[in-house]
Amino acid sequence: MGGLTAGGEEGGRRVYERLRAGERAAGRLLAADDDGRRDEGGGVLRTFRAAGRGAALAGVSLAVSCGLFCLVLVSLCLIPLGVGLITTPPVLAVIREYALGRRLRAREWGGVRIGVAYRPLPPLAPGFAGEAGLCLALLRDPATWRDIGWLFLDCTAGVILPVLAPLVLLYPGWGAVLAAGGWRIFEDSPEWYLFVPVDSQATGLLALALGVVIGLTARWSAPAFVQAYFRLTRAVLAPSREQEMAARINRLTATREDAVDTSAAELRRIERDLHDGAQARLVAVGMDLGLIESLVERDPAKAKELLGKARQSSAEALGELRDLVRGIHPPVLAERGLVDAVRALALRLPVEAEVVADVPGRAEAPVEAAAYFATSELLANAVKHAGADRIWIDLGYREGRLRISVGDNGGGGATAAKGTGLAGVERRLGTFDGVLAVSSPPGGPTLATVELPCVLS
Repeated sequence: MGGLTAGGEEGGRRVYERLRAGERAAGRLLAADDDGRRDEGGGVLRTFRAAGRGAALAGVSLAVSCGLFCLVLVSLCLIPLGVGLITTPPVLAVIREYALGRRLRAREWGGVRIGVAYRPLPPLAPGFAGEAGLCLALLRDPATWRDIGWLFLDCTAGVILPVLAPLVLLYPGWGAVLAAGGWRIFEDSPEWYLFVPVDSQATGLLALALGVVIGLTARWSAPAFVQAYFRLTRAVLAPSREQEMAARINRLTATREDAVDTSAAELRRIERDLHDGAQARLVAVGMDLGLIESLVERDPAKAKELLGKARQSSAEALGELRDLVRGIHPPVLAERGLVDAVRALALRLPVEAEVVADVPGRAEAPVEAAAYFATSELLANAVKHAGADRIWIDLGYREGRLRISVGDNGGGGATAAKGTGLAGVERRLGTFDGVLAVSSPPGGPTLATVELPCVLS
């Protein structure tokens, strides 16, 4: 929660970037239409795994959710004094990260998909006015109040369901203790084991039998309690279907606008490259040919020299045109597909690169182009900024999504906010409802994963 203590405009900028990172993470969850990875299988391992997860969820909910709920309440109460306008955005940024993490756990541990529908953040104005505007924009977002309401539920009723998962494993042990004579400890009043008052050896054996029954049901009840917790979380945290679809439309609209701006900038670049490069050389060739025509009879030697110069200029112009065409749409991509195009990229890298591919077909040309240029940018980042001497690339296709992972053993610390081209990659992918996920801890390694929904031919 470093943004809480950071003051001034720089602190506000860091909080804003943190919220934008949460927006990108929400976009990845929004684009993932699957229901997550269900914990398949049975037996003792699945039961104990569910019990451990339930204990972890209960502990985190009791500690973190309660702390964040109290913190946000205090910050909201300070808004009339003006202090809360500065402290509330960083607190809400942490809450959003926490809620997004719980959504991921719901998909991975319970197979429960919890939708997300945060409104896009407005541009951040400088100074106190910008921080106040950001705070008000966050408070106008219904998703903010869903997050706060979920925190209250999570630290109260939300603790009960997950704690039942380990309890169904531990409680039979208490029945065995009572049956072994532990009931004698309670002389003044009987010890209740569920609905059984244990005050004799016979009732102790009855408690043991009841504990055996509870233990036998733990195989299905422990995972069921964890999943019930995630379903309760979804009931409070998830937006309506209409709100979720509106968020998806807003995201696609924003990425389409970025794509239009990027396309216009790309056209201007192509025009500039043609004007300053190939066009200038071709004009020079034309002038040389005119001069050659006038010198061919008077000074054959000079005409021959100019012919060589014109030939060299035409070859350079042709090379520039080829480079320009390759930048627009590489011929190897059109002729041989994405996998071979990425392999060609890897061969041109100045460091060791390994490519592993399992893509049984080809996607549509625009999707392949987006994936290719995203991969090219990620490889360029790994070479220029990471200081890596080894890069690995993994291409695969699963459940209707093309996935490309680019990893390196460099120094790490890559983020979209550092201007390393990752924000541009996200915009390019967003046009196709694709996502970019980057894991780059300080010290490395870095792993950037691109996912694009598509159908292979």
